[in-house]
Amino acid sequence: MARPGVWLWLERRRRLLPALLLLLAAVIDFVTPEDVSAAALYAAAVLMAAPLLSLRGTIVTGVCALLVDLAMFVHFGRHRSPPEASELTMIATVSVIAVFLNRLLYHLQAQLSSARDIAVAVQRAVLPDPPKASGPLRFAARYEAAQADAQIGGDLYAVVDTPFGVRCMIGDVRGKGLGAVRAVAASIGTFREAALREPGLIELVERLERAATRETQQPGSETELEGFITSVVVEFSRRKREVRLVNRGHPAPVLFLPDAVRYVEPSRPAPALGMAALAPGPEPVDTLAFPEGATLLLYTDGLTEARDERGVFYDPVGRFAGSRYARPDALLDAVLADVHRHTGGRRADDMALLAITHAHGSA
Repeated sequence: MARPGVWLWLERRRRLLPALLLLLAAVIDFVTPEDVSAAALYAAAVLMAAPLLSLRGTIVTGVCALLVDLAMFVHFGRHRSPPEASELTMIATVSVIAVFLNRLLYHLQAQLSSARDIAVAVQRAVLPDPPKASGPLRFAARYEAAQADAQIGGDLYAVVDTPFGVRCMIGDVRGKGLGAVRAVAASIGTFREAALREPGLIELVERLERAATRETQQPGSETELEGFITSVVVEFSRRKREVRLVNRGHPAPVLFLPDAVRYVEPSRPAPALGMAALAPGPEPVDTLAFPEGATLLLYTDGLTEARDERGVFYDPVGRFAGSRYARPDALLDAVLADVHRHTGGRRADDMALLAITHAHGSA
C-alpha cells in the first residue's frame, strides 16, 4: 500500500498527470511497431483530465490526443491497424464524454462546497472559537473530525467568562450522526447558561447531569444507544492561582508546569454525565495549583486512542516531557503535528483540544 506521502506528492502534481500520460502514450506509440497502437492511453489521458483539470484543460487534452494520434498515422502511414478513422473517432468520442464528465463533476463539486460551507457555519455556531484571553488566561482550541469532509461530530468544548471565574468544559458524546450533534448543541447550551447562573462548580455539573439525562432519553436520539457524555468541567479562580476540576468519566487532562508534565487524574472516579444513578454521591472536585507559565490541556479520547502502525497508543505526556510552550496555540499546533506523525495521517475518531495557559507577567 502506498504511504500517505506518495498520495500527497501525487495530489500536488495531479494537474500534470494527463499531460504525462499523453506523453507516455506518444512515446510508446512512436517506439513500437506500426501495428501497435496506444489509442487506449490517449483515451485514458483525456478521461483523466476530466476530474483533474478545468473545462479548458479537458478540451485541450482531448485536442492534443487527437493531434498526436493523427501525427502517428502520418508518421507510420495510412495502412496502420486499427483504421485511422475508427481510432480518431474513438478518441473524439471519449473527449466529448470527458467534457460531459468534467461539467458534471464541476456541479457536484459546487454542491459539495456549499454543503461544506454550511457545515463550517454550523460548527462555528455550535463550537465557536474560545476567547483569546481573559485576565491572565490565554485560550486556544482545535477540532478535527475523523472524516476529512466532516466539520463537526460528537466532541465539544466551551469557555465562559463568569462572575465566579472562567469556566471551561470539554466533552465527548457517546453516539454518532445527527443525534450526537444535537446532544453537543444541548450540552453546550446548558453549560453556557448554567455557568453564568450557578455559583458553585458542583451545582453546575448537576445541571449538566440533568440535561444529559434528558437528552439521552429523547425518543429517536441516536445517543440513547449508549446514553452518556464523558466530560471535564474546570473553573479558574479569579483570586487564587488554582484550578478546580470535575472529571466525569473523561480522559485525564494534561498539566504542563515549568518543571514537569503530568496527567491530572481524578481523586475519585465518577461516571459520565447521564449515568449518575450508577454511582450516586457528592461530586469529586479536585483543586490544584495553576501558577504562571502553567498550561492545562483538555482533550477528547481521539488524541490518546490514536495509534501508530504497530497499534501503540499516543501518549502526550511521554512525548512532550520536557517541552515548554508560552502560548496555548503553539502547544496545540505541536500536538496535532506530532499525533499526525504518530498515526501516519490516519484518523479513527474525532479529536477536540482545548488549552488554557496562565501567561507570564500577569497579576
